[in-house]
Amino acid sequence: MESKNVFTENELVQNLQALDKRAFSILYDNYGPAMLGVIKNLVFNSADAENLLQDVFIKVWKYIHRYDNTKGRLYTWLVTICRNTALNYLRSTEKIQVVEIQNSDSGVTTQRLITEPAATELIGLNKVVQKLEDKHRSVINLIYFWGYTQQEVAEKLDLPLGTVKTRTRTALKLLKEQLSN
Repeated sequence: MESKNVFTENELVQNLQALDKRAFSILYDNYGPAMLGVIKNLVFNSADAENLLQDVFIKVWKYIHRYDNTKGRLYTWLVTICRNTALNYLRSTEKIQVVEIQNSDSGVTTQRLITEPAATELIGLNKVVQKLEDKHRSVINLIYFWGYTQQEVAEKLDLPLGTVKTRTRTALKLLKEQLSN
């Protein structure tokens, strides 16, 4: 009798949520290389990136019950966990390059993480993001690929915060529509 090693995304998620070790192994085999690539875009040390990948899959095992397919695809959820894990690692180990941002109006200085932008072509988003209008693409690039906050984007682009939030929401809606097609 041949074992089933191919699942649809929904079947894979159901088996993962049932804590099926075989499904977890399939998840690792199918998504591991892409997730490692996402982490290596932020953490340039290969050994650290591999350790973080293990941390990511431990988090997936522990929190798969929180995954909601109505909010996005499994791949997107995994990329988010990878990115957040890598950024938390960089912040906690102080292996980040920090730049001070001076707000000319208030004289308040804050610090922000400087990273390289995520390689959108690696995770298959480059073509879809490039289809967005410039005003939406610039906001998405700064927030999701450079790690800026919405407030920082508003200051950088000299826009009201509400405009940045609206453009972000609109861009995400457009991306979701494009990716579902």
